[in-house]
Amino acid sequence: MNSLDTATTIAVPLGHVGLGYYGAPSTVARAAELGLDWVGFYGLGRGGVLGNVDSAAVHEAFVFFHRNAVDFLWNAHKDKADPVTTAAAHIEAAYAYADSVFADMDADLLQNFADAVQKVVGAVPSGQYSLFDGYRQYAVPTLPVHAAYLGAILMRELRGGIHIQSVASVDLSPAAACYLEDANLFAMHGYGPDDIPVDVATAEVKKAAAEELTTKAMTAYLEVLTDLERSALAGGATAMFAATKPAN
Repeated sequence: MNSLDTATTIAVPLGHVGLGYYGAPSTVARAAELGLDWVGFYGLGRGGVLGNVDSAAVHEAFVFFHRNAVDFLWNAHKDKADPVTTAAAHIEAAYAYADSVFADMDADLLQNFADAVQKVVGAVPSGQYSLFDGYRQYAVPTLPVHAAYLGAILMRELRGGIHIQSVASVDLSPAAACYLEDANLFAMHGYGPDDIPVDVATAEVKKAAAEELTTKAMTAYLEVLTDLERSALAGGATAMFAATKPAN
């Protein structure tokens, strides 16, 4: 499997798998133990990988959220829990979710996926993508199911960081990019009717160009892998994605 096919194959699956734990029942329960709701746990947990920073730094990383939404996610909860400690707890919640969803998967498949991810991670220069850098500070777990899930999160954040740069490079506003991605997500991220792009057709052309640039950059990062490793990456992503779907 070549790098372009791999980048295309893993984009949607890992985008979905990497966020699967955010609102999971086990995550909500862990949030309550910390005196947070799941929204605050998400804000402090994901943003907390950046450190005990201000909301401006979080908004720079959460660029597809309205600034007011970021201020709420961060400032309204920061007095309830330490961001760095919460981020560590959020990762543990991710592993608890992984145990409930992926534990029955083949351990070798998960480990080969995780190993391929770490080879990619090691080839990405630091200082390019803030959330990706934040998540790669965590040690790779010894359990394959946990290592694979950390890998899914890392690959999601890598593509997300690349996409932020791609959107900016085509002069597309974050609000427009979010709107074209998903109108429901647009509202969840704090945007309103006044933030909808006036010229949707032009925005769509720019969004397509940004997606192409994102895939091109991901493809370049995957060149560090062998054909076998790219197959392991794609196979693990596809299998984990399938495992998240409800049974018919």
